[in-house]
Amino acid sequence: MPTTAGWLFLVGGTLLFFFWAYGFVRFVMDVKQIYIPKGRQFLRGRRRLKEEKRREEEREEREKQLY
Repeated sequence: MPTTAGWLFLVGGTLLFFFWAYGFVRFVMDVKQIYIPKGRQFLRGRRRLKEEKRREEEREEREKQLY
């Protein structure tokens, strides 16, 4: 039969493991639901800006060729 200190150790370890596991799962869910979509949005915006810049440069080049 475990002593009182043994029981406290087991309960404390179980409690700490529960919060550790919860934190890990919550972190994974946050990455999946928050950070990955924000990263995709950021990359889409950069691609869009790059495409707009390329189109603007092509338009300016065509204007220069006309004159």
